[in-house]
Amino acid sequence: MAGRRQAVEFEDHLPLMAEKLGEEGLMEELCNGFHLLMDPARGLITFDSLKRNAALLGLSALADDDLRAMLREGDGDGDGALSQWEFCVLMLRLSPELMDCPRRWLDDAFRRTFGSPAGFKS
Repeated sequence: MAGRRQAVEFEDHLPLMAEKLGEEGLMEELCNGFHLLMDPARGLITFDSLKRNAALLGLSALADDDLRAMLREGDGDGDGALSQWEFCVLMLRLSPELMDCPRRWLDDAFRRTFGSPAGFKS
């Protein structure tokens, strides 16, 4: 039927990746994912770069409004794009099973990868 949108299912692979790769490997893979999706000129994931690369994620069926909603979900500073930090935080937040596990190793991995962001208290 024309005009009918297909539901996109999200399958959470992060816990399996974390188990197989360890904390540093998982962070490296998240950073690789960010670089794959980002706009090289801005160093951020923008609407245009996400739309251009949506097929890589299996999201080519999503409408523009859905892609914009994805950006808004992770856009902590309100600039309309995702930094590497925002992207990694979003990916981890989207993994309820992973977030139910102890968070210390995640905090340590973020600190080693990104340093302590402004306002971060441990």
